[in-house]
Amino acid sequence: MRKVLNKIISFLGGLSFSIMVLLVCWQVFTRYILNHSATWTEELTSYLFAWMALLGASLITGERGHMNIPVIVERFNANTQRIIALITEVLIFLFSLIILVYGGISITKLAMGQMTSSLDVPIGLFYIILPLVGIINMLYSILNIIDIKNNKITFSSKNSLVEAAEDLGGEN
Repeated sequence: MRKVLNKIISFLGGLSFSIMVLLVCWQVFTRYILNHSATWTEELTSYLFAWMALLGASLITGERGHMNIPVIVERFNANTQRIIALITEVLIFLFSLIILVYGGISITKLAMGQMTSSLDVPIGLFYIILPLVGIINMLYSILNIIDIKNNKITFSSKNSLVEAAEDLGGEN
């Protein structure tokens, strides 16, 4: 399931990026060659950029590459690191559920009555990415929890940190 999600999200993120490149090129062409700027391209590009960033953040969630402070966590033994990782995944799941899914649905419904200035489509159509990314993040969190529980994710011990420091020229 993780591989399928990764492929879909990578494709959508790449598609968003490709469309943005084409739109920016079209914008430059219409502005400097035709002397008539296509204003809708700038607006659509900004929405696609947001979509691409959110999809990229979901990929990072799936890889467990989100922000953390490893220098603190790695001071604990492997079992404590596993517990911290589980708590982190539960917090990501709850954040995704409450903020992205619930909040995203609320803001999408609210914004359906507002139209974009250049495209003349409901703004809510562009906000629909929030609950979708929230659901994807929740799926990744569940997959990460399963991997942690099944020991597919390894955690280092305190001793490996000391060894790593010695390898880098620390204590001899």
